[in-house]
Amino acid sequence: MTDRLGFGAASIGNLYREVSDDDARAVLEEAWAGGMRSYDTAPHYGLGLSERRLGAFLAQRPRESFRLSTKVGRLIVPNDGPRRGTDEENGFVVPDDHVRRWDPSLDGIRRSLDASLERLGLDRVDTLFLHDPDVYGLDEGLRQGLPALARLREAGLVDEIGVGVNSVEAAVRAVREGDLDVVMIAGRYTLLEQPAAGELLPLCRERGVRVLAVAVFNSGLLASDTPATAHYNYGAVPPELVERTERLREVCARFGVPLPAAAIQYPLRHPAVDQVVVGTARTSSLRANLRHMTTEIPDGLWEALRAELLIP
Repeated sequence: MTDRLGFGAASIGNLYREVSDDDARAVLEEAWAGGMRSYDTAPHYGLGLSERRLGAFLAQRPRESFRLSTKVGRLIVPNDGPRRGTDEENGFVVPDDHVRRWDPSLDGIRRSLDASLERLGLDRVDTLFLHDPDVYGLDEGLRQGLPALARLREAGLVDEIGVGVNSVEAAVRAVREGDLDVVMIAGRYTLLEQPAAGELLPLCRERGVRVLAVAVFNSGLLASDTPATAHYNYGAVPPELVERTERLREVCARFGVPLPAAAIQYPLRHPAVDQVVVGTARTSSLRANLRHMTTEIPDGLWEALRAELLIP
């Protein structure tokens, strides 16, 4: 099952908290030892820190033994403006000596890929995603970014191209308007909510587009067997989702299944979903994720969740 579990490297870019080089390497070592061979990063994650750490680790492994994706659309450039000291406003505890600049043009995307390869210390990535075009301007992003990605694929610089977004509507447009190989959708096809099931997943299956489900714990709501403080879409959790989470937890408990095990396996039940991608900078959490992937879940659990209208 570990071939269907990818490592998301945002956390080792100091997402929400500072992570030491030793701890970042330890969690990557744990992922490798557990059989994980698919890794995803982005310049956005820690203003390049995630790419540098991941690249230093993977450079010591045979290149044909793993698959690697990164993202384009945000160039990392020196910060010539005012500084606050860290990039915590964007979620990363790193110095704000650089900033992100949106550029979905062919030149911008090629420069972004070149800069990523330099930070990674590698000569190629397997998959390249246009990152969050809906955040900066979806029309411009898709109009410029999708053809630019296709050019890089045609030139043999990457094997696969896709988009990485939080928005189902943006993903649907990208699949319809571009010639994509893969879509990374964050938080929109999980045990808690399934808006991607309506149009996006059937469309991807029809067109042979692989789907990677990320943020399957919905920012931590589904990550624990016990109620925990969490965020939802980077803000407070709506009361109705707190209640829904507790109902999910109660049904899972009746079958002796940890809630996070159900959460990590649920997206993979859809034939369009090829892989789940999870990220952490803690070795204990990484080991737990590996256990959750192999937890045996009886069909009766899914039937009970459907009966209580908690999943389609």
